[in-house]
Amino acid sequence: MNIVVCIKQVPGTTEVEVDQETGVLKREGVDSKMNPYDLYAVETALRLKEQYNAVIKAVSMGPPQASVIIQEAFMMGVDDGILLTDRKFGGADVLATSYTLAQGLRKMGDFDLIICGKQTTDGDTAQVGPELAEFLDIPHVAYVRRIVEVTQHSIIVEMDMTNTVETVEVLFPCLITVEKEIFQPRLPSFKLKLQTKDKEIAFYGLKDFTDQDELKYGLNGSPTRVLRIFTPESNIDREIWRGNADELAGKMAAKLQACKLV
Repeated sequence: MNIVVCIKQVPGTTEVEVDQETGVLKREGVDSKMNPYDLYAVETALRLKEQYNAVIKAVSMGPPQASVIIQEAFMMGVDDGILLTDRKFGGADVLATSYTLAQGLRKMGDFDLIICGKQTTDGDTAQVGPELAEFLDIPHVAYVRRIVEVTQHSIIVEMDMTNTVETVEVLFPCLITVEKEIFQPRLPSFKLKLQTKDKEIAFYGLKDFTDQDELKYGLNGSPTRVLRIFTPESNIDREIWRGNADELAGKMAAKLQACKLV
C-alpha cells in the first residue's frame, strides 16, 4: 500500500506581514511550523503503515526552508519526502496550489491513498484536498473522522457532515481529508531523528513537470486576487457602570442606541 500525505509549512505566529501589491503573506524570516491539521494526516498514515505495512511519502510545496517539516515527518516515521519548490510557484492560490501538487504527484508515480489535513491555518479554505483529487481525476472524501476498514481495493470511512455521520466506501486510488478527532498525533522520535538526520529529500521544480506552462502556476495561475487585507483594529476601551438594575438597563439601552446596534 502506497500512501502520500500532503503537508504544509505555515507561520507559527499571527504577526505576519502582507505584501500590499500581491496580497500574499511575507513568510521570510517568520517562525514556521507544520500545519497543525497535517499532523493528524501524518498520524493517520502512520497508523495505516503499522497495520497494513504501507510505505508513506510526504509531499509539500514551498520554499527550500519548508524541508524542515519533511524532516519532522521523518522523525514521526514517514519513509520518503518530496518538496515542490520553485520561485514560479510563489503566490499560488488554492487552484494553482492544487494543480502544482497534482503535477508533483504525477511525477512521483503510483499511489493508493492520499491523505490531507482538513485545512490549513493560514488559509482555512479546506479546498486544496478536494481540488487536488479533481485534478488527478480520483474519488475523494472530505471531513473523515474515522477509518472503519481497509480492503485490498478500497477504504471505508466515516465522514462528519455536521448534522449527520455518513459511512462510505471509496475505491483506490483515492484521497481523503481528515478531521482532528481521527487520531492523536505522536511526538517526533529522537531515535528517528538520529536515524534520519542525513535522509535525502527529493526536490522537484517546474522543469521536472510534464506541464511546464508557467501561466498555470504561482500568481500567474491564480484566478483569485486579494484586493485588500488588513489587521483588525483592537479596541480595549471599557466603561464601568454602577447602579440598580433599572438604571443599568437604561444605560445599556442608551449605549446600544448610540452605537447604532439597535
